[in-house]
Amino acid sequence: MKAPRKKSITLLGLGNILLGDEGFGVHFLEWFLARYRLPEGVRAVDGGTLGHGLLDVVCGCERLIVIDVIKVDDTPGSIYRFDRSEMESHMPEPTSAHEVEFVDVLYQAELMDQCPETQFLLIVPENYADMEIKMSPVMIDGFSGMEGVLLEALSNFGIHPAKS
Repeated sequence: MKAPRKKSITLLGLGNILLGDEGFGVHFLEWFLARYRLPEGVRAVDGGTLGHGLLDVVCGCERLIVIDVIKVDDTPGSIYRFDRSEMESHMPEPTSAHEVEFVDVLYQAELMDQCPETQFLLIVPENYADMEIKMSPVMIDGFSGMEGVLLEALSNFGIHPAKS
């Protein structure tokens, strides 16, 4: 039996901040929260690289908006917005049985019949191979574009964060 769920939205920033542009989701969420106050029923979570540790976060909301990078052959800074089925078609093949991708967390939530409606807001990184905390300028410039995409996604749910 499916557990009752509060009507809530979770903004989830993903990424490894030790790999430059790979940490975009975490850095963007921090930047966004410095500019906006989230209304009741909307929470923000720094998911970093927690993998299965995010299962409670995923199962604890009705709608999930994931902010992350997508490694595709496109211009760095290009922004994509996918629902879950669209995102699955862009996921790379697993390279190891020990590697946990975020989509694996969604599969687990689905098996538990607790997977929320999920949207992915993604940006193409310029550099994600070097161990460097600093993001490239194109990614920092991408904050404003991602801001617009996130505000539109929230608006579609009737949510309008107030500026801080």
